[in-house]
Amino acid sequence: MDKYRILIVEDDKEIRDGVEIYLRNQGYEVFQAANGAEGLKVIEQQELHLAIVDIMMPVMDGVTMLMKLRSMNYEFPVIMLSAKSEEVDKIMGLNMGADDYVTKPFTPLELLARVNSHLRRYSKYLSAVNDDKDKEHIYTIGGLELNEDTVEVSVDGEPVRLTPMEFKIVQLLIKNPGRVFSAEEIYERIWNEKAVNTDTIMVHVRNIREKIEIDPKNPKYLKVVWGVGYKIDKQ
Repeated sequence: MDKYRILIVEDDKEIRDGVEIYLRNQGYEVFQAANGAEGLKVIEQQELHLAIVDIMMPVMDGVTMLMKLRSMNYEFPVIMLSAKSEEVDKIMGLNMGADDYVTKPFTPLELLARVNSHLRRYSKYLSAVNDDKDKEHIYTIGGLELNEDTVEVSVDGEPVRLTPMEFKIVQLLIKNPGRVFSAEEIYERIWNEKAVNTDTIMVHVRNIREKIEIDPKNPKYLKVVWGVGYKIDKQ
C-alpha cells in the first residue's frame, strides 16, 4: 500500500500541527480540519485510513462527526481525543463507533503507538476484504455466522454490520467456542500490545450485543462469565 492517509480533526491549531509533524516523520500523509464539518468534507474528498478526532469542537463536535461518518459507511479506524473531564463523551464516542481514545494531555509516542496499532489491524482487515474468496472460512454457532474471507457476519441469515474492531472480537470468540477470554486477553490478542485500559472492550462487547442479539440483556450468543470474561457458547 502507498502512504497511509490520516486526518486530524482538532480545533487547537498547535495540537494539530504538533501531531502532524510526528505523523509525517513516520511517513504518513496528513490532512487537517478544525472541526467536524470540515473533517467530513476532507473525508468525502480523500481516501483515508485513519482519523484522529477531538471530542469538544465548535461548529460540529467529534461525536456528531463520528456518527455521521459511520452512517455514511466509512469503516476506517477513529481515535478520539478527550479531556479527562469528558468521560461520558468518551463512552458515547465508543458507542457510536470509535475504535479507541487517547486522553489529553498525551505524549506523541502514546498517540503514535495507537495509530500504528490501528493501521496494522485495518491493513489486515482490508487485505481480508480483498483476498481471493474462492476458499471460504465460515464459523457458525446456532444462527450466528462469521465468514473470514468476505469479512461478514450474519444472524439467522440477516447481515450484521460490525466495525473492524467488533469483527475481530467476534472472530476471536467464535473460533474458540466455549472458551472464556478475559477483557485483558481480548485486548492483547487484538491490539497486539499489553492491556492498559480494557474499558474499550466492555463498550465494544455491548455494541456487538446490540447488533447480534434479539434481547441484548438476555444474550443467546455473546455471554459474560462474571469476574472472568466473555465467551460465545457452543450450541
